[in-house]
Amino acid sequence: MNEIGHPNEETQWIERSVSGDAEAFGCLVTKYQNRLFNSMVHFLRDETEAEDVVQESFVLSYTRLNKFRGNSSFYTWLYRIAVNTAISRQRKKRPRVSVDRDLGDGGKGIGGAGPQPGDRLQENERAEQLHAALNRLGDEHRLILVLREMDGLSYEEISEILDTPVGTVRSRLHRARTQLKEELASYFESKK
Repeated sequence: MNEIGHPNEETQWIERSVSGDAEAFGCLVTKYQNRLFNSMVHFLRDETEAEDVVQESFVLSYTRLNKFRGNSSFYTWLYRIAVNTAISRQRKKRPRVSVDRDLGDGGKGIGGAGPQPGDRLQENERAEQLHAALNRLGDEHRLILVLREMDGLSYEEISEILDTPVGTVRSRLHRARTQLKEELASYFESKK
């Protein structure tokens, strides 16, 4: 097979998958699984739950692939399935306290003379504060911040995923940023 990522190739994978070619669907999974997993980890704050949502989303997308019309990108369509799956699973569960997550270096600290002794501690503390602030946001605000700021999706892509007008996406994103800023304000004030 050719390099992963060409739109024509993706269209062929979709067509072959609809015809029952599991290997072609495997190419779609390979292309998007890590990206979708990372997004779901940010949204759900739980790697195990994110794995389950991603797996369930790929199964659902495979069974519904004949309904994919190509009006949006395949990833946008898949992402919407994942978000709906995640929200559905969360509604079925009691509200939970965020689980501790490994805040390993994640590739940080590369370059320069290397981190200073206190840098890693400060970086971990900031990451913990950011995660705690995100956890205090409602699902709607956290999701829109993840889609825009962490996944880098355009307003139009977010609009498609959430089935919401672009203007609503912009206003929700503004409110989410404002709320996050307020949540982080006390932390930054205490560091002055």
